[in-house]
Amino acid sequence: MTLTAALLEPVLAGNPARPLITFYDDATGERIELSAITTANWAAKAANLLRDECDVETGTPVAVLLPAHWQTAAVLLAIWWCGGHVVAEPSEAEWVLCDADRVDLALAAEPAGGVIALSLDAFGRGLTGLPAGVIDFATEVRRQGDEFVPWEEVPDNAPALAGGSVADVLTDAHHRATTLGVSVGDRVLSTLDWSSLDCVLDGLLAVLAAGASLVQCRNADPAKLDHRADTEKTTVRLN
Repeated sequence: MTLTAALLEPVLAGNPARPLITFYDDATGERIELSAITTANWAAKAANLLRDECDVETGTPVAVLLPAHWQTAAVLLAIWWCGGHVVAEPSEAEWVLCDADRVDLALAAEPAGGVIALSLDAFGRGLTGLPAGVIDFATEVRRQGDEFVPWEEVPDNAPALAGGSVADVLTDAHHRATTLGVSVGDRVLSTLDWSSLDCVLDGLLAVLAAGASLVQCRNADPAKLDHRADTEKTTVRLN
């Protein structure tokens, strides 16, 4: 079973319409709420793009230079659905996914596969003026199907995150959920920035592994967090 299937199948089998990821950006005023099934659909679209257009398969190293964002969650889940290996350094990657501010950094790593740039635009607008060969995620992902079926089984010992295997990462995610006090049914308000793979483990994987839902705040305004915790009915805070 892929890491993504292990994380999503329990909630999809239970209550797929419930909110799984609620995203805020206090710099732009953006708020978007994704159910479990919508999250799975976005991950499937991205997985189809990565596999069919980029040949990402079991063991393919992929670097992700993206902030804590609902689209980042979708592409991470997509990478693991394909069996890809999320690595910390762009220089170690075959493909690099990045935001507009880090296209030059991604290109400097000279990944053998290439670079995919995400606009992270709330309305799905793509990026213009990209260097030749850089794939615009927003343009390409909308052409992909809403369902994804792996071509082959991803073994439990396949690398998934920073050298840790699928089985190890899932175990670590459950362990971190327990340590952080996150359990099934919790609503987790988080300001973690996902700038390191440890933050991805705590801020995303532990939440999903526990069967909780995430309220992720980017560019968080501290003055708004207490009110947001009340309105979103959160039960755990990570920062």
